Amino acid sequence: MATGGGNGVPGRMGRGLSRLRNTQQRKSDERFAERFAAQWASVRTERRVEEAVPVIEVGTSNYTRAQVPFGVDLAAAWSWRFLVIVGAGYVLTLGIGKFALVILPVVIALLLSALVSPVRDWLVRGLRLPRGPASLLVVIGTLGVLALLLTFAGQQISTGANDLSKQVVDGLEQIRVWLKTGPLHASDSQINGYLQSAQDAVTTSNKQVVSRLTELGTAVSHIVAGFFIILFATYFFLADGDRIWAWLVRLFPRAARGHADSSGRVAWTSLTSFVRATVLVAFTDALGIMIGAAILRVPFVFAIGVLIFIGAFIPMIGATISGSVAVLVALVARGPVAALIMLLVVIGVQQLEAHVLQPFLMGRFVRLHPLGIILAIAAGVLVAGIGGALVAVPFAAAANAVVNHLSDQVRGRPEDADDFEGALGDDAPPEADD
Repeated sequence: MATGGGNGVPGRMGRGLSRLRNTQQRKSDERFAERFAAQWASVRTERRVEEAVPVIEVGTSNYTRAQVPFGVDLAAAWSWRFLVIVGAGYVLTLGIGKFALVILPVVIALLLSALVSPVRDWLVRGLRLPRGPASLLVVIGTLGVLALLLTFAGQQISTGANDLSKQVVDGLEQIRVWLKTGPLHASDSQINGYLQSAQDAVTTSNKQVVSRLTELGTAVSHIVAGFFIILFATYFFLADGDRIWAWLVRLFPRAARGHADSSGRVAWTSLTSFVRATVLVAFTDALGIMIGAAILRVPFVFAIGVLIFIGAFIPMIGATISGSVAVLVALVARGPVAALIMLLVVIGVQQLEAHVLQPFLMGRFVRLHPLGIILAIAAGVLVAGIGGALVAVPFAAAANAVVNHLSDQVRGRPEDADDFEGALGDDAPPEADD
């Protein structure tokens, strides 16, 4: 009994301790689980709060103009606009030079249309001809006149070329004698060296001759192509000029079409007046120099007149350069006295043109400053050669007329000036305080 009782007490105590340890372990595990669940729940809650409500910092932006001096701001505005204008002008110049074979004949056709449009109008209004046939007749008549002039000039040159070549040889011999017996007292070796240098300058080797002939063939093909472009463009300008201009005006925005149309008509009026006045001036120059050459019995009178007429289309310098040909021909054919008289005739005709014809025929609307004429001629030569020099001045006159027209419109409408000042806004210079 004692032994059994003694053996039962420790067993029960062991089981009690075991149950106690199990109970404490469960409670510890439950507390850990509760703490872990609470911590996980708090973490998930923070994540949900962060995802549901993102934090965005807000504020105000500064849209005001940078605080720089007005002079710097104005200089920067002018500078980038100037660079854009220069770049656009450079690209335009490159394009014109690239397509000069097409653009130059079209421009010449426009000048011819401005010249002969009164004849077309007379045929339409006076003879009641349709516009198309009247334009065709004008083009054919213009071709006939040009062919007649060139034929007469060519015949005169062909008949007198042999005599002139002999006179050139005699003139060179006289120059040789003068160099030897004159104040220079040049030796024969020096004279021969000068003459050989001149001969080398005007003669070439066989390869150069072949290359020159190739270049000549290319130039002839370009001239033929340009001739046909001028022919067809002149006809269509005369026959459908109004519709072509209306199509061009429709390319502008609607708000600008009125100004574009009025500017184009002003430019056409200026161009027409300039071309007609230039034709009269050229005819007067050619007639005066032809009369002087005929009195002095200089050969190639008609050919010289045609050359003077064409050269006079380049203001200020064209007639002078072409007139020097008449002086050289007089020097070779008639001697230094006749050449001196011919030079005086050319100078007298130029003075008549500059002081009487130009101010009388060229109105204020188409008048250009001499510096503007020189710059226009130089720009025309750089872009398209001699042809560019021929067309540069009339188009510069047309551009000058358009600028005057638009500036007169702005001055004549005070509300435009108000709108302009309002459009400046903050760009307007600050008024000085009293």
